[in-house]
Amino acid sequence: MEAPLAERIRPQKLEEYISQLHLVGSNGSLTQQIAKGIIPSLLFWGPPGTGKTTLAQIIAQESKRPFYVLSAINSGVKDIRDVIEKAKQSGGLFTSKNPILFIDEIHRFSKSQQDSLLAAVEKGWITLIGATTENPSFEVIPALLSRCQVYVLNAFTKVDLETLLARAMQTDAYMASKNIQLKETEALLRLSGGDGRKLLNIFELVVNASNEDEIIITNDRVFELVQQNTVLYDKSGEQHYDIVSAFIKSIRGSDPNAAVYWLARMIEGGEDVKFIARRMLILSSEDIGNANPTAFIMANNTFQAVAIIGYPESRILLSQCAIYLATSAKSNASYLAIGNAQAAVKQTGNLSVPLHLRNAPTKLMKELGYGEEYKYSHDYANNFADQEFLPDTLSNTAFYVPGNNSRENTNREFLRNRWKSKYGY
Repeated sequence: MEAPLAERIRPQKLEEYISQLHLVGSNGSLTQQIAKGIIPSLLFWGPPGTGKTTLAQIIAQESKRPFYVLSAINSGVKDIRDVIEKAKQSGGLFTSKNPILFIDEIHRFSKSQQDSLLAAVEKGWITLIGATTENPSFEVIPALLSRCQVYVLNAFTKVDLETLLARAMQTDAYMASKNIQLKETEALLRLSGGDGRKLLNIFELVVNASNEDEIIITNDRVFELVQQNTVLYDKSGEQHYDIVSAFIKSIRGSDPNAAVYWLARMIEGGEDVKFIARRMLILSSEDIGNANPTAFIMANNTFQAVAIIGYPESRILLSQCAIYLATSAKSNASYLAIGNAQAAVKQTGNLSVPLHLRNAPTKLMKELGYGEEYKYSHDYANNFADQEFLPDTLSNTAFYVPGNNSRENTNREFLRNRWKSKYGY
């Protein structure tokens, strides 16, 4: 059976690679490393269809290293050890260029599977390149993460996707033999969601579905064919992001019925249980925060529990948490507060810490007045002493503005009593 279009036009050289100029441009970090022949262990983190696998293959080819591939979906510890043993025999002793072991979806490896890679990476038997669509900070064990450089790959831009379509029509023998007229491309680009592989799959579907001598591609034709062939839930495609977006927005909008519906869609589609729980954990702080601090505890406990229990029982825990979050009071005050503070830092730079707040561990620092006028709050009535805690430039700046809910109204009253009109509460 003929390979899919995405495989047929897969780049073989670095100069053929589309997008990710921050990595593979003339001054890109990977470009420089390949040129020097020094390839560290890497983790490629980015959305599906952004060229992670292709980039790993190009690195191996351009650095002339043996290349081994494992998929975290169907590989176990034994498979890892077998590949490492082959790598030790083909590299290390006989060449200065260690073999590359590429692991797709490395975030799906368990802790024990990731542990089995440590010695090989540490001793240089292999150069590991892992690909993941999930944040490595959450999904890769610290010991392995510390031994790898993390590179972020971005979703393809409109220009990248249009370049990809043009390349497919020009360089693929089958596509070049067809009389294809790209009358409209908006539907192709939109449905791809920045996923190059998905774009080419849809494009190939539309071309193959036509029996005409001249294939005219329009938005209506693309939508018609995709609706006929789409799956219920694609964990690595557009619906993955659309449905989790609907799920989060339903909780934020306090609709538990919609929340459990979209949750069911994800569960039935086989979505990673930790992915769902992690999104609720983030929401519990971003959209609820101090309006109900217990929501964060609930979401955190849910995340830890489902990671141990797994499916099918975890669906009950996820449902309970989703309903609790949806029916909780809402506030994005904490989210806005850190955003405001970060904006101030970017605008004002590294302002000096007020002298009375500075630490004074040495005699010289004490002589310079570090900490001299600091008031220890517990020595004063109500455990509060009126003093300045911000740099002078930012004095009286309120980064945190309490939300309009019962708990944060209490916070606002507390702050008014303490600071009077200082912050405008």
